[in-house]
Amino acid sequence: MYREHWALVCGFLLRRTRDPHLAEDLAQETFVKATRALLGWRGGNPAAWLLVIARNVLVDQVRRHRRELDLPHPDELGVPPLHVESLAVRDALDRLPEEHRRLLTLVYFEGFSLVEVAAMTGRKHTAVKTAVWRARAAFADLYGGPHD
Repeated sequence: MYREHWALVCGFLLRRTRDPHLAEDLAQETFVKATRALLGWRGGNPAAWLLVIARNVLVDQVRRHRRELDLPHPDELGVPPLHVESLAVRDALDRLPEEHRRLLTLVYFEGFSLVEVAAMTGRKHTAVKTAVWRARAAFADLYGGPHD
């Protein structure tokens, strides 16, 4: 698991910390925690499981050191920014099909890249890109409809 997913986990952490040494340290901690939790793992997608652990390790690191990390620029995530009112966004998201809501949440709220979402879902990057495009279009239809 380590050999197969090291680059994904380390890349995820590097994009968020922008510090190669810290990212490697956090990736190592991720795999240590994953090894300890392996008995409790219920199977499923190992990449998704490891990325969730990596995100939790990063949150713990930020809390321990009370530092703020710069958010990646939306262009780095491959998606344009959304500048909208949060209540209207939540309402539109709630009206979307579960798959659309899940994809948009992973990309826009949780900050996963399309490649990471592909690894988490076991789908190809191009399939995820298309699915996110469709989810965004469905969101735009719902969000734009009542506000036009």
